[in-house]
Amino acid sequence: MFTIELTLKHTAVPLSVQKKEKDDAETLYGSITQALSSNSGQLLELTCDQQPHKRISVLGSEIAAVQIFEKSGTATASGRPPGFFALSGDQ
Repeated sequence: MFTIELTLKHTAVPLSVQKKEKDDAETLYGSITQALSSNSGQLLELTCDQQPHKRISVLGSEIAAVQIFEKSGTATASGRPPGFFALSGDQ
């Protein structure tokens, strides 16, 4: 299972959808990065393979970052999934 995670401008909570096939995940990632580079107000509708009724619609101009990762075997030594940054209470 592949996860595509979006970070939106002015929003701390990331949005994510899952795709079963690598090709589907790469295609979705490509369309999101295209919307990022064009900085247009294009509406993107994302669907999730793991939860078929889950749909996310977002304006391309509001996306700050996107990442793709494989769900299996992605946990770090701390048990957390990969992300753009991590906050630690151990400091």
